[in-house]
Amino acid sequence: MNAIEVNHISKSYGKRVKALTDVSFTVGKGEVFGIIGPDGAGKTSLFRILCTLLLPDSGTALVDGFDVVGQMREIRRRVGYMPGRFSLYQDLTVAENLQFFATLFGTTVDEGYESIKAIYSQIERFSDRKAGALSGGMKQKLALSCALVHSPSVLFLDEPTTGVDPVSRKELWEMLLSLKERGITIVASTPYLDEVRCCDRVAFLSEGVVKGIGKPDEILEQFKDVFNPAGIDKVAESEPSANDSESDNVIEVSHLVKAFGTFRAVDDISFTVKRGEIFGFLGANGAGKTTAMHMLTGLNQPTSGTGRVCGFDIRTEYEQIKRHIGYMSQRFSLYEDLTVAENIRLFAGIYGMKDAEIRTKTERLLQRLDFATHADDLVASLPLGWKQKLAFSVSIFHEPGVVFLDEPTGGVDPATRRQFWELIYDAAQRGITVFVTTHYMDEAEYCDRISIMVDGKISALGTPSELKRRYDQPDMDHVFTYLARQATRSSD
Repeated sequence: MNAIEVNHISKSYGKRVKALTDVSFTVGKGEVFGIIGPDGAGKTSLFRILCTLLLPDSGTALVDGFDVVGQMREIRRRVGYMPGRFSLYQDLTVAENLQFFATLFGTTVDEGYESIKAIYSQIERFSDRKAGALSGGMKQKLALSCALVHSPSVLFLDEPTTGVDPVSRKELWEMLLSLKERGITIVASTPYLDEVRCCDRVAFLSEGVVKGIGKPDEILEQFKDVFNPAGIDKVAESEPSANDSESDNVIEVSHLVKAFGTFRAVDDISFTVKRGEIFGFLGANGAGKTTAMHMLTGLNQPTSGTGRVCGFDIRTEYEQIKRHIGYMSQRFSLYEDLTVAENIRLFAGIYGMKDAEIRTKTERLLQRLDFATHADDLVASLPLGWKQKLAFSVSIFHEPGVVFLDEPTGGVDPATRRQFWELIYDAAQRGITVFVTTHYMDEAEYCDRISIMVDGKISALGTPSELKRRYDQPDMDHVFTYLARQATRSSD
């Protein structure tokens, strides 16, 4: 018997957006089934229909034998759901979140403890900590515990590991595969190819239409242009030249420390970054990357040590730093209730650009991004990949000396990520220094140099080739995993 049966489901938003068109597939009981596809393919709309949070325009769907329209209450008692965005209450503690979700499903944490013990026991010692203070990996473990506390028979996961480091991602999927052994049916979407290959079968969704269903390797090969686009031609790595001078440095950090009480989030780091360099700043969740970036961008003050960005002191000249840098946070940084053109004008004005220059550069930018016909679209209506490309372009609209990118491509499909990195390469060729954090290790290969933080310290620094040789590893994913597993402090 099938756990899920979807028959000719369609869903539109107004007259312009067809999210799903005649979608049909089945999922067997106890199967791990992947829903994969590019941004804007309709994956989240499909998840919301199957979880009874959205009504289809036509067609039928059964979950655990119950109809998604006529038997919503029965389905809601039987499914667990982790949406793409963090689904918990950040101002509640770990324990309060779990208790809240247990109450929603008419059970208690004690009654459901056995079903979540393997996962929840890893974060139980932080039960009094607010969810918003947890690292990405810890948040996902809590969200998964909350989705499982009522012992569901079907689990829906909409990109559950977005923003989570590679080691934590592997751990989460090990947990999911253990749930399969308990007979739980799992339906998951993911942009990570290693996670796609963990599924028994996958459905490839594009522009709201199912293009193919089959074994992961079959679908990835059939649609390789989407999932495995040609790599970017990277300029050969070069060794430091004797002609290089300190005057070429855009970022200079010496013995930088940031402590919170007795805890050193950043513990005595030193490095330099040159003009036009693409510098990868890697580390597991909780390693100290974001704290270090906040100091370099003038958002936080160091406890000790020194640093200069674009020639300005991070302790005393942080306001000047803010005017000479671009910044794109891992959470989308534009205003979704403004149009594309309005966002560009707003941020250009904040950066002090003149009206005539703004008009000229806006036209060029819209043409370059193929956004000319979308200038008056609300940003909220754009697919995630489009939003990220727009956010990056706005962050360098004023031609800053350096742009800081905090996990800019989280949750974005491979083809769109490649387009994003073409924008990064173009910026670097114009002399803009790119300081980027990422959890995609194929992107680490695109950087000129990489640092890897472990326990608040820089554990490794060099070009991708140097690091692979130094640690005798075949790729950056293995280098990262090798170093991250040496961490002694928890990623909380």
